[in-house]
Amino acid sequence: MSDRYLTVSALTKYIKRKFEMDKHLKKVYLKAEISNFTRHSRGHMYLTLKDDKSRIQAVMFASQNRFLKFKPENGMNVLIIGEVSIYEPQGQYQLYIHSMEPDGIGALYLAYEQLKEKLTSEGLFDPAKKKPIPNFPKQIGVITSPTGAAIRDIITTVRRRYPIVKLSILPVMVQGDSAATSIEKAIYKANQLGGFDVLIVGRGGGSIEELWSFNEERVARAIAASEIPIISAVGHETDFTISDFVADMRAPTPTGAAEIAVPSQEELKEKLGSYRKALGRLLQNRMVQAKEKLSRANKSYAFRYPEQLLKQKEQELDRTVDALKKALGDMNEKKSYNYEHLQKRLIQTSPQKRIAENRKQLRETMSRTSRVFQRIQAEKQNNFSTLLDKLSILNPLHTMKRGYSISYKEDGRVISTTKQVNPGEHIHVKLQDGVLDCQVWGLEEELEHDGRKE
Repeated sequence: MSDRYLTVSALTKYIKRKFEMDKHLKKVYLKAEISNFTRHSRGHMYLTLKDDKSRIQAVMFASQNRFLKFKPENGMNVLIIGEVSIYEPQGQYQLYIHSMEPDGIGALYLAYEQLKEKLTSEGLFDPAKKKPIPNFPKQIGVITSPTGAAIRDIITTVRRRYPIVKLSILPVMVQGDSAATSIEKAIYKANQLGGFDVLIVGRGGGSIEELWSFNEERVARAIAASEIPIISAVGHETDFTISDFVADMRAPTPTGAAEIAVPSQEELKEKLGSYRKALGRLLQNRMVQAKEKLSRANKSYAFRYPEQLLKQKEQELDRTVDALKKALGDMNEKKSYNYEHLQKRLIQTSPQKRIAENRKQLRETMSRTSRVFQRIQAEKQNNFSTLLDKLSILNPLHTMKRGYSISYKEDGRVISTTKQVNPGEHIHVKLQDGVLDCQVWGLEEELEHDGRKE
């Protein structure tokens, strides 16, 4: 009877075989929205695919998702191809994704926009980071395909415009899965070799797929890290790639890049000719001015009558010397007067004189202070004697000498009335020369009647 019952594992395996045998589940085309998207540390993607009524768990392993051109996100609508099977440990069915692309927008375009936004936030497109392109380069490196039309256009343009420059070609792949790596390595190699004043990186026109290597993040970061200025020349004038935004200068075409990289020898010749003419006019004007100045000098009084001019200058020198002597004499006289005046003031304010006066004032002050102190001391002495006499009169010891005494209770309180003691109680009697310990044997009160004591 028990043989009819299956284990959970056996049932799950049976259902899984059913799924695997169904050819309709081997290749499923699914349109859905992504939610609960997570990427495992090993590279696998786990997500939920849903519509307004249902949902299904899905997984896309690293071996499949490494070919994605965009980054899946929650809320993104996607088109998916995969197979449905059972995940035995949990006994649930899920979709194993083989390929994925955005719904309603191309995967490459989405990847382009995502990378552009990322690099913008990092500041790789900041104009302040752009390096200037040299006006007269000595050596140019060209990173492109050695067989494409772009290299021929660049070479032709450079040789026509500026044939003295040295042109070096760093051949790379510009299309295909390995193109981005090839371009990246060439940029780093050019920086390691050195000697290049500017680099041209690009290729001829094509579709977005054919130009995609210039939209790869690794190429963009290699351009940003280059110490050599880079001109990006990818595609036609209407084509824009990530490399164009990162590069120090964007050229609409490879031919345009060559025109930016080197000056035109014809234009330089024209400028040189105009400079030569301007310099000739300047020199001619300078010569005319110099001749006019020389002519004025020849006609001047100094050249015509040098002896008279010398005598005139001698007289002017004599007058200047006399004026200088007079000014020095007036200055000495003024300084002497000021010196005598200051000497008199110094004598009047002599320190010795002021010290003597201060000593005299100090002696007088000390004398007055001594007299005041003696008077105060006498007054205090007199007051002290008076108070001492009063104190002697009020001293209880003097009263005791006349036969009086003071009685105390054992707790130290003075006895002033018979009501404070009881018969048989011990008391102390203070006399002039000592203390008596006494015991009360009886009490006698004195009564007052009509002002008389009884």
